[in-house]
Amino acid sequence: MSSLSSARAAAGAAPSILEVEGLSFHYPQRGLFADWSACIAPGVTAVRGDESSGKTTLLRLMAGELSAQAGRLQINTSDLLRDPDAYRAQVFWADPRSTALDQVTPVDYFKSLGSRYALFDPPMLDELVDRFSLREHQHKPMYMLSTGSKRKVWLAAAFASGAPVTLLDEPFAALDKASIHVVKALLNNAAAHPARAWVVADYEAPDDVTLAATIDLDGL
Repeated sequence: MSSLSSARAAAGAAPSILEVEGLSFHYPQRGLFADWSACIAPGVTAVRGDESSGKTTLLRLMAGELSAQAGRLQINTSDLLRDPDAYRAQVFWADPRSTALDQVTPVDYFKSLGSRYALFDPPMLDELVDRFSLREHQHKPMYMLSTGSKRKVWLAAAFASGAPVTLLDEPFAALDKASIHVVKALLNNAAAHPARAWVVADYEAPDDVTLAATIDLDGL
């Protein structure tokens, strides 16, 4: 058992899903994290901070998309350095600002999820396509969708993925009120899940959502 897991067990805390230990990361022009550690428990953890506080960078590090200068990240028993493929197979992350999938249709993107995530839930995805009003947009290339509709594609995929760790970057940005209500309802359902952790990064912690923890990057 890792030192972080041992500390949580000794305190009687729920076992963590994602462990971050001794994380250090800096860009050439500035540092962001120095020997930073956290245990991400099941449920919803909010990561809050001002512009350039490192919210998106932290999610990219947790996703294994960026390499830290030092530190260890582990999801359940999968260590990022020792078995990166097994680690990344347990993380859902989609950068909402990326244009990498602009030529792909939502329906083709959705079809790819079953091979990537062992617990992918097709019936839930089908329900979310309707709840996010995506049915009429499924066969359009992503570049033809509005910013809000593209974000709803990522959100539908995130909640249906079944991934043990789901990373959401500013999930309410560009959404209509009805979709914001859907996302908050999904997060509140997620709050009671015993084996999945959602990390939600935004300027402020989401209101009306039950949180397992809040990480304030402005205080680092």
